[in-house]
Amino acid sequence: SHPERQAEKEALAARRPLLGLLHVLLLTGVLALVGSRVAALVVLEFSLRAVSTILSLGKGAHSSQLFVLCQYSLGCGVSCGLSFLLEGAPHRSWNLALAAGLAALLALHARRLARHVCALYELHSRERYCGVCILLLAAGHGIPRLLRNALALAFAVADLAAVELINRDFLSTGEAVRFWTPLTICYTLLVVYMQEESRQSAGRGLVFRTVLVRMGGLFILLLTVGRWTDILHVLVSLLGELWCLLRSGVLLESCWRQ
Repeated sequence: SHPERQAEKEALAARRPLLGLLHVLLLTGVLALVGSRVAALVVLEFSLRAVSTILSLGKGAHSSQLFVLCQYSLGCGVSCGLSFLLEGAPHRSWNLALAAGLAALLALHARRLARHVCALYELHSRERYCGVCILLLAAGHGIPRLLRNALALAFAVADLAAVELINRDFLSTGEAVRFWTPLTICYTLLVVYMQEESRQSAGRGLVFRTVLVRMGGLFILLLTVGRWTDILHVLVSLLGELWCLLRSGVLLESCWRQ
């Protein structure tokens, strides 16, 4: 309801629901195509990047931009976690369908809440006769903390599943060391590079550039220690990351203004 941020509110409210449905369907297809090995690598890379970003911001500070940038990585994390937890379980397909249905129900309610807030929050919070808006007025400051805790839990499970999914392909400790050593060096260099880039510049160009650098580094790494299917899955992951960034443009602009 801040008068200087009405343009942002209008931009958020103007997003078309049909494009949101297309976004969900396309992202679901991309996550279904990406193999568990590449999805696990994407999850580990984002987790390392998130920890580095939070530590660089100082104690008690958190970047709202991470909430937006984690979308594709979170999808890969859920995919890894479900693959690991449901591996060998009876009725595995029905369990996955149930998880997808619960996610769709949560998304539907979140969309309705967002639409209600964009249209009526300013009036209802002033008149104080809408229970939803009064609750947001009283406890809205706790929503980022709730989201942060939920994401931390989701990525903690996903990281454990990712490490297990990667390690199960190795027959000996030597093979595992030959894979994890260049991976650790590559990810460390990527994080250092991205931290330095973020200090020097900001904006949409930087976000797209870091996606290309990350996926390019992963592509080169898997050329040496991966399989041909992994390389194909990296290209599919690149499309998924770019699609998520294109759809999140309004939210990213809001983060940069803040």
